[in-house]
Amino acid sequence: MQAIHPSTFPRPRGYTNGILAPEGRTLHVSGQVAWDRDAHIVSDDFATQFLQTLDNVIAVVREAGGGTEHIVKLTAFVTDLDKYRAATRAIGEGWRARMGSYYPAMSLVKVAGLLEPGALVEIEGVAVLPR
Repeated sequence: MQAIHPSTFPRPRGYTNGILAPEGRTLHVSGQVAWDRDAHIVSDDFATQFLQTLDNVIAVVREAGGGTEHIVKLTAFVTDLDKYRAATRAIGEGWRARMGSYYPAMSLVKVAGLLEPGALVEIEGVAVLPR
């Protein structure tokens, strides 16, 4: 994967402007929430939910034979931007524990609500896996 950052853009923080994936198999990961194997939301803490949701996306990628380095795009849907901003330090620490210093192309969208009761975060993604 090759990170794409136009020289006329400001330096991104916590994401990559574009990822060039020259070849591979594309995996589209459905929106995941912070549930466990019994479909229970793991916590009402925002950072805990965010990181469990990320873990669930990573689990789908691994099940398909990929790793975190194959994730090229993530979209996070959050119900509360203030809670997201307050949790950025914990999310950042958890991110680095899971993804290292790798940041795919990402978007964050505030939504009025999510389908699963108690869910504060939903993340969907795209990965390009090796052939």
